[in-house]
This record gives sequence, structure tokens and C-alpha cells, in this order.
Amino acid sequence: MATGAPGNNFRGWTPTPPERGSFPLDHDGDCTEYMNKYLKCMKFTENKNAPNCRVLAKDYLNCRMENQLMEKSDWDSLGLVNLPGDKSTTHQEMLNKKKTASGADKAPPT
Repeated sequence: MATGAPGNNFRGWTPTPPERGSFPLDHDGDCTEYMNKYLKCMKFTENKNAPNCRVLAKDYLNCRMENQLMEKSDWDSLGLVNLPGDKSTTHQEMLNKKKTASGADKAPPT
């Protein structure tokens, strides 16, 4: 049975840590809702890097940062800049803006 290197010699291989380090798991489920929305979007878009999914990814990572599940980073370093809407706009705010623009939240005329 093959084990990777001839004679089980692993002296030349050195493990490298993750680029941003490790981070705690979300045992309390603080960000599960954001994660599920993001994963659902990725599934819907067949794992394409769609702008609407990127907004959800930003919301998810923001939740993780706010709950101390990862260290705070600039959006620029995470590649999440120039997303639809204002830089500080969340996905829910974008949905609310769309509703208002379409008149969906207005009562019908009497």
C-alpha cells in the first residue's frame, strides 16, 4: 500500500499554517443564518462568484468579526470591495431599497 513517499520518508515535507491563521467554530450558531443564506446563493448560482452572493459573504464575515469568531480585517484585504450598493450597505438594506423603489411596501391607493 502506498503511503506517500518511498520508504515512508517524510523529512522533506513541512506543514504550513493557514494564511490567516485558524479561527473558532461557531458553536453557538451566531452566524448560521448568514452562512445558510450565502450557501443557498452559491448553490443557486452554481458556485459562480455572483455579486449578490458576494454581498451575502460580506454579511457573513461581518457577523463572524462582530462575534469575535475571526479577527477584524479590512474588506479590501478580503476582496469584498465595490459590491452593489454602498460599501456599508448590508444585504437586508439592499432588499429594503429594492422594495421601496418598486413600491412593494406602499399601501394600495384608496
